[in-house]
Amino acid sequence: MPHRATSALIIRPVPPFRLDLTVWALRRRTRNAIDRWDGTTYRRVIVVGGRLTELEVHQTGPTAKPRLIATATPALRTHAERQSVRCAVDRLLGTQVDLREWYRIAEGDRRLRPLAHRFRGMKPPRFPTVFEALVNAIACQQLSLVVGLELLNRLAVACGIRRGTGARARYGFPAPSDVARHPAAAYRTIGFSRQKADALQALARGIHDGRIALEELAREDDADVRARLRDLRGVGRWTAEYVLLRGLGRLHVFPGDDGGAQKSLARWLGRPAPLDYAGVNRALEKWQPFAGMVYFHLLLDGLSTAGVLDSVAIT
Repeated sequence: MPHRATSALIIRPVPPFRLDLTVWALRRRTRNAIDRWDGTTYRRVIVVGGRLTELEVHQTGPTAKPRLIATATPALRTHAERQSVRCAVDRLLGTQVDLREWYRIAEGDRRLRPLAHRFRGMKPPRFPTVFEALVNAIACQQLSLVVGLELLNRLAVACGIRRGTGARARYGFPAPSDVARHPAAAYRTIGFSRQKADALQALARGIHDGRIALEELAREDDADVRARLRDLRGVGRWTAEYVLLRGLGRLHVFPGDDGGAQKSLARWLGRPAPLDYAGVNRALEKWQPFAGMVYFHLLLDGLSTAGVLDSVAIT
């Protein structure tokens, strides 16, 4: 029997689910070269069983009865590798997150209901690792999201985590060991500031050496996570809250120092000026524990206004 080049898995998300909206909440801008989307299929290079693997996901079932086909290239060799791919899809795309309570709250709220209806089926995405969430946050600190994503694209190229060559090369996000191999100066040459390059290098080496254990944060409460993250070089309140939401899936967290999110929230609420950190938390209190879902929905609202979201809806 010939060796199969690919493996396919069927994944059934908790409904409602829309792949397009969820992918856009994950990738944030078209500039993102790690999380790729062509209008029908989501693609990302991941590591499975020590091999670089191209993951492709597309949706065949409707929003109310979703069905995803996840394809891995090269073919998966073991049950453990199939489970690894399934876990990656579940985490990246939030497929098993049950949002019935979110929709119940939204249905009874005059302001929230139209937003939730408009983007019904979006699930809260998460980065595959807390390390990736933290590096994303560091790259985007005090920069526009477009510039931050360009830095992350360059980081992937510099670390050489790729499948294919030349124009067909597709890059995956580097692991701590990949980042630790290069000196901080290498990251300054691709656009990272001295402070960010030093923070990136210290983080990667700390994880690689076993001194920093980011994945253990999943077992800790918000206060302890914030404290442990803020002990790291280059991590402040915004970065810690970004990791809580996008790295650990804490859906009650809205990164209140996010300037763009502050403006989007004020605009949605009809306020004449952006809200400060305390104002953000006061405004969102009535929609807890889903402040993070408001954050993701406002992100999609901004992308929709900018004409970025796909025009063809899955029904």
